[in-house]
Amino acid sequence: MMSGLFSIFDPSTGFGLSLNWIALLIGLCFLPLSFWVLPTRWMVSWSMINKTVLKELSSLFSSSSPSGMSVLVLGLFWFIIFSNFLGLFPYVFTSTAHILVTLSLAFPMWMGFMLFGWLTRPIDMLAHLVPEGTPTILMMFMVCIETISNLIRPITLSVRLAANMIAGHLLLTLLGSQGVSASMVILTLILVTQFFLLLLEAAVAVIQSYVFVVLTTLYSAEVY
Repeated sequence: MMSGLFSIFDPSTGFGLSLNWIALLIGLCFLPLSFWVLPTRWMVSWSMINKTVLKELSSLFSSSSPSGMSVLVLGLFWFIIFSNFLGLFPYVFTSTAHILVTLSLAFPMWMGFMLFGWLTRPIDMLAHLVPEGTPTILMMFMVCIETISNLIRPITLSVRLAANMIAGHLLLTLLGSQGVSASMVILTLILVTQFFLLLLEAAVAVIQSYVFVVLTTLYSAEVY
């Protein structure tokens, strides 16, 4: 039962190729729209959303953050949103529900921030290990706690995104499997519940991408 339940997150398609991984490239389909002479409604909406996201994140950027950081954040934001929303369609593999994808997003960025910080500003990085106002007797413990906190950041980022995407899909799958032998009243309740769960999953898809980007921006602000 459990192997069949979690098999919905298996990226293999049965043709000898993992064709479901092609969903990771869906964002490339929207790139040609940016080269039109007159912007389409999609591009206008996209620009408005980009400005809103950058406005919300502007307070999190440090004064010395590189100018390309906004491009990196927006690209990450849209990639996660595309991947999350694709998983809401039937028979489409949710790539962000796979720990391999989420860890591939979180670990390189965390490693890049850590290497840049320790190579260029080692004194500031050491200062982050001891919060201001820490008693002398607790400094050694705070260094250990902050070190562990820094080391598990890519794990918490990746597991948070994958677990939230898996949870909703499991609920939808469990409810859908009960409708085969249910009565008409129970089936109606299941359909209504699944509809509201689908709306909740759409909200979670946006919220989780925003949370991932916000935490990444906060981690970068400690380095720059």
